[in-house]
Amino acid sequence: MTEASSTSATPASGSSADPTHDVVIVGGGHNGLTAAAYLAQAGLSVIVLERLESVGGAAVSAQAFEGVDAWLSRYSYLVSLLPQRIIDELGLRIDLARRRYSSYTPVPGDPDGIGLLVDNTDASATAASFERIGAAGDADAFTRFYEDTSRVARSLWPTVTEPLLTRSEARALVGDDELWDALIERPIGDLITSRLENDVVRGVAVTDGLIGTFASADDPGLAQNRCFLYHVIGGGTGDWDVPVGGMGSVTTELARVAREAGARIVTRAEVTSVDPDGTVQYRRKKHERRVVGRFVLANVAPEVLDGLLGEPQGPDAHPEGAQVKVNLLLKRLPRLRDASVDPAAAFGGTFHINETYTQLESAYAGAVRGVMPELIPCEIYCHSLTDPSILDGDLAATGAQTLTVFGLHTPDRWLSEDNNDATRERLQKAVLASLNSVLAEPVEDLLLTDGEGRPCIETKTTLDLQRALNMPGGNIFHGPLSWPFAEDDDPLATPAQRWGVSTRHERVLLCGAGARRGGAVSGLGGHNAAMAVLES
Repeated sequence: MTEASSTSATPASGSSADPTHDVVIVGGGHNGLTAAAYLAQAGLSVIVLERLESVGGAAVSAQAFEGVDAWLSRYSYLVSLLPQRIIDELGLRIDLARRRYSSYTPVPGDPDGIGLLVDNTDASATAASFERIGAAGDADAFTRFYEDTSRVARSLWPTVTEPLLTRSEARALVGDDELWDALIERPIGDLITSRLENDVVRGVAVTDGLIGTFASADDPGLAQNRCFLYHVIGGGTGDWDVPVGGMGSVTTELARVAREAGARIVTRAEVTSVDPDGTVQYRRKKHERRVVGRFVLANVAPEVLDGLLGEPQGPDAHPEGAQVKVNLLLKRLPRLRDASVDPAAAFGGTFHINETYTQLESAYAGAVRGVMPELIPCEIYCHSLTDPSILDGDLAATGAQTLTVFGLHTPDRWLSEDNNDATRERLQKAVLASLNSVLAEPVEDLLLTDGEGRPCIETKTTLDLQRALNMPGGNIFHGPLSWPFAEDDDPLATPAQRWGVSTRHERVLLCGAGARRGGAVSGLGGHNAAMAVLES
């Protein structure tokens, strides 16, 4: 651990606590590690307290199936929002692989099982696929739709590692009032239905606004718009890349850089309270311990931080996730009902199942009433096609493949301590039924078995995420997403406010997904909290 630099921040006036560190970071997820690396490299004394046995939080690789040498990105699984700037400034040795195919979407109920294949490298093949599903008129419109979102991304993406712009400044930077209004001021459903005609094509577009977000495309609260913006802004292109070696390779690198810079990382350290004066109490090996930071950075959900501060909010503020995650290990890729499409192409990007615009809206409306759809809208991703390194060489040689399924509109309100096991089983069956509706063979027949002879499939409900990761409501964003800019009347007087990481307490800052511009595997919460500390 390095000594504090002569320019390190000083305690708030009137504090009774004697700091033991410049910065105490609560939570060793990827954002906490990002902050630790930046601050330690700047010469500050930093300690990271992580409740689990290893760091990484949701951004980890795990040997999910006993006796099977396959390392799955168990929770988060793709990278889009991690800026190259953070990679370069911290000296991270990570490899992100670009996928050739954007998406494949079967037409539900089509007797031949035909689907829409969007090939990033072959515009003519993509246009032919639009024609094949009867959506030729949408081919050019679909391209123009994402050209417009890319223009917004190129304008706003460079700002996410800078102090917040105001809404007016961001609007001026985009420079297209009509496009700004369509993406930021009005429900995204209006833009999608005015630009695109085909139900399948509309569904491909709207899913970007619904990953981890429980909303209708027409929700006046615009939660779906904020989710959509983050899904298309990454890297200035909106591309979602595969972390080679699995998601754990990203956090392993962040931990390496933080430690080499002098940060101390303590695992199995359960924080029990945080005081606004910088005092952090934690329990490790049955012993109660205490550290005091000039600053405390909270890499936990805001609701968890409120509890640690002894300032719990009302039940209306409780976050709600709305997804089910299913990990599978197969002997090989399944055959498709659409025999004209190579399964390696279909599974090479995002495989949309039962995600037409109409199906998604119907699933949301039903979920609000407590009704689980017969066929859950799902997105599938095959890590091992792009990155076979996550499989043992002998296993990969057999043709084995991983599948990650992300089911939408399965809200946390359905779950309780009493029904979680039964609901998990129902959700898993519904997800498999949804997959099988577009396959030429049952996916169950392709499951490998683990060392105990059990099928290689695991399902994580929102309650499972809350239990494993201390993620309230299983919300993968730690709470509602915020715009990547401040409102014109927001207070921006302090460094923490300007960087979007402030709390009610001067010395306690957010540095996780719950910070403004947080969410997903981006490092932005950690970077921006570190910048606020250094500016202070």
